[in-house]
Amino acid sequence: MAVPLHQKLRVGAYVAKMHLKGVKRYPLVLMLEPLFRCNLACAGCGKIDYPAEILNQRLTVAECLEAVDECGAPVVSIAGGEPLLHREIDQIVEGIIARKKFVYLCTNALLLEKKIDLFEPDPFFIWSVHLDGDRADHDRSVCQEGVYDRAVEALKLAKERGFRVNINCTLFDGADPERYARFFDEVMALGVDGMTVSPGYAYERAPDQQHFLSRRKTKELFREIFRRGRDSDWSFSQSSLFLDFLAGNQEYRCTPWGNPTRNYFGWQRPCYLLGEGYAKTFKELMEETDWDAYGTGNYEKCANCMVHSGYEATAVVDSVKHPLKALAVALNGVRTEGEMAPEIPLENQRPAEYVFSRHVEQALERIRHQKAG
Repeated sequence: MAVPLHQKLRVGAYVAKMHLKGVKRYPLVLMLEPLFRCNLACAGCGKIDYPAEILNQRLTVAECLEAVDECGAPVVSIAGGEPLLHREIDQIVEGIIARKKFVYLCTNALLLEKKIDLFEPDPFFIWSVHLDGDRADHDRSVCQEGVYDRAVEALKLAKERGFRVNINCTLFDGADPERYARFFDEVMALGVDGMTVSPGYAYERAPDQQHFLSRRKTKELFREIFRRGRDSDWSFSQSSLFLDFLAGNQEYRCTPWGNPTRNYFGWQRPCYLLGEGYAKTFKELMEETDWDAYGTGNYEKCANCMVHSGYEATAVVDSVKHPLKALAVALNGVRTEGEMAPEIPLENQRPAEYVFSRHVEQALERIRHQKAG
């Protein structure tokens, strides 16, 4: 089982509690970025091209745990950058687990063997290893040969040590459904506990802007992949309704507040994928962000997005509200034939605003002033 029963029950109880309290917007997964620095330079990443002064910054253990407490989400995804470059990452993980939050530590796994003794298997801890396809596809994605083999060896080691291990797979334009179906078979044969899949998002800071999927291409791609996996034993660490959404069968709207992001700059507006200003506190993020200004159909930058950090929370809430619908998809599989759900119209979306660099300039001014003082 990709998502253990105790995790489903805890998250489900949290959603039900919020629903009964009449809370309209609440977080499900905290996206925690303790640093932006990475030991890879992937062409599709929008996180690693900051100036060196920014890449050298780290959130402290106290800042990370304060964000966990402030947010209150039942799940914490530690991303970056490469989190294992943080010298106190084990203390961050330990502190989050002590709060009975589920921790997904996202990593390219290049440092996993070196750092694995800092961690212990725990029902609240999961390694989330990035593998964006088979050896050729993944090494091309990360712009470095040999990374796939090292990641596979690392995840094998983690499984041998008794850890839960997932893979995190991002698919881009030009992905071959047949190859990805074989890749999913190979990954499951390695003994991983589950897979997280998502179409790539066009980070405006990413060097490669040519290989991100449109919504229509995303739906067609996942239908082709799921059709090939109908008789497989694939196990996904995602709700069945999100997978159904990827195949074009659910008419969902983005809920960016479901996956709030905390990093060096603060609480990122509006989501993990777009950096258009930052709030000083989680309360400020939730109460003062103009959420209706974002999302597919509302904002040009969001037009093609179907990423899990925006839509998984929508699907999870729908699953809790309509468990029989979610169960039907889980038992019968994702529908890969027939009409797709209506697409969100784009004619009323506001044009893109390119405002992402001001917070960088302000941070550089602050850092240089501190050094000078």
